[in-house]
Amino acid sequence: MYLIKVKGVAKIPDYVQLRDDKFTLLAYFRVDRPEKSLDKAGLADKTDYIMNIVKELPFGQILKLDL
Repeated sequence: MYLIKVKGVAKIPDYVQLRDDKFTLLAYFRVDRPEKSLDKAGLADKTDYIMNIVKELPFGQILKLDL
């Protein structure tokens, strides 16, 4: 699974994309509201772990996650 943090501009907020190994989009959520999207993706139990990584990840970089 891959994690990408996207910088928002003006009124568009910062977003996070979660993608699988084939780079198919699994979840797309605002940095400040991850719960609903992660729950739909079946990752509600890993929300804290994922958000701690998101806080440290620079914008525009792709990080491979092993969940």
